[in-house]
Amino acid sequence: MSKLVMVIDDSATVRKIIETCLKREGFDVQVFPDGVEALRWFTQPNVRIPDLVVLDIGLPKMDGYEVARRLKSKPQLSHTVIIMLSRRDGMIDKLKGRLAGAKDYLTKPFKTQEIISVIESHLGAPAPH
Repeated sequence: MSKLVMVIDDSATVRKIIETCLKREGFDVQVFPDGVEALRWFTQPNVRIPDLVVLDIGLPKMDGYEVARRLKSKPQLSHTVIIMLSRRDGMIDKLKGRLAGAKDYLTKPFKTQEIISVIESHLGAPAPH
């Protein structure tokens, strides 16, 4: 089974770009416009646990730091890798991301190859079909 990557970003464009490039690489992708919807997804029965979450910090309703903390508080997500995505690239932002449970931090604008490289550094390349 392919690795599942969850993308949480309020920009439909960013979601589409990441989803398209990851599917092309062989990953399964689940996208959400905000953290509230993403967290609600986990309340369904038999939900598939993502291997990795690409998480925007500047989200409506609940910021990415709070979403990351809530994801990390769920025992079934203890092995899920979180990668923060943000326009902010200061040391404080990166540190806050780490403290919230993120393993990596990418800044916008990004190149799709950067995202693929970071994801593959955590999950390995997807198995060929």
